[in-house]
Amino acid sequence: MYPALAVLRALEKDVEAVLWVGSEGGMEADLVQRAGVPFTAVPAAGVHGVGLRALPGNLLRLSRGVIASRRILHQFRPQVLLFTGGYVAVPMALAAARRVPSLLFVPDIEPGLALKTLARFAHTIALVASPSRAYFSKTKAHLQVTGYPTRPDLIGWNREQGRNHLGLSLDSKVLLVAGGSKGALSINRAVWNTLPRLLQLAEVVHLTGQAHWEETRQVMAQLPEDLVSRYHPLPYLHEMGAALTAADLVISRAGASTLGEYPLFGLPAILVPYPFAWRYQKVNADYLVNQGAAVMVKDQALPEQLLPRVAELFKDDVRLQQMRDRMSALARPRAADEIAELVKQMVRHRSTTGDVP
Repeated sequence: MYPALAVLRALEKDVEAVLWVGSEGGMEADLVQRAGVPFTAVPAAGVHGVGLRALPGNLLRLSRGVIASRRILHQFRPQVLLFTGGYVAVPMALAAARRVPSLLFVPDIEPGLALKTLARFAHTIALVASPSRAYFSKTKAHLQVTGYPTRPDLIGWNREQGRNHLGLSLDSKVLLVAGGSKGALSINRAVWNTLPRLLQLAEVVHLTGQAHWEETRQVMAQLPEDLVSRYHPLPYLHEMGAALTAADLVISRAGASTLGEYPLFGLPAILVPYPFAWRYQKVNADYLVNQGAAVMVKDQALPEQLLPRVAELFKDDVRLQQMRDRMSALARPRAADEIAELVKQMVRHRSTTGDVP
């Protein structure tokens, strides 16, 4: 969702009308409408790995989604379609059936099944990094490496502003722990179990997730008085740019946004791929590790390895700076503008020739 919003922001002066098509009951409706983008929903459901009981119902929802998508295409008459993945895009791709120019953005290094399906209908595919090309060797679509479009609200902070906003000292090392908007329980507990020793190494900004906030308060109550001021837990942080610019090191999962946001801020990372899903996060983490910008710790090894890895990096300023430099080298701050330009090229081509590119 956030990459699509970033591209729309880059396109806002060049687009007469936008319609966001999401899933019925999806979580994106409120956030998209809050961004001022018109929203409509279609029935959608995954059909891969859902089991025989759910498959007939999901196929029915998919067919209903295709019918609803055809109706939207007839009424809205878009000049171009932008897909950023997920099974909700499949009904629209099937309904358009390559009659409308489409651009697919692939946020992870390895595409998921829905993205592989969408790639069959795409005219242009925007990739976050070059290794993604290997997964589209058989496609006829034009492949373009653009990077990951980051949210415009991330920028505008400098290190001093970020630290002042979060109540951090200007001269201490800062560790950011980010488990995503809902938090990551295994990361949270590994941090809590070693918190007094972590706080001797650095101030800690800990984004715990709302669901884990009560447990966080209990941990805070047990901290020694002299360490309380060095721990900065928050259930959620809207001003994420402040934390990313203030931190010297981050511990997090390895979701797609890490491929764009950490390079943008040159932020070295300890990545802990989510273990209970397909290998997308592991592939993302491998990419950043191979570039020398991050280290990886398996989820099950985190309780034993978290403290030694943090201590190792914070005691080696030369290596930390090398990781910072290599992470910065991966930054593509104009990714949203590049994708927006691809969209405009597709529209211009069709307006000039009448053909789908």
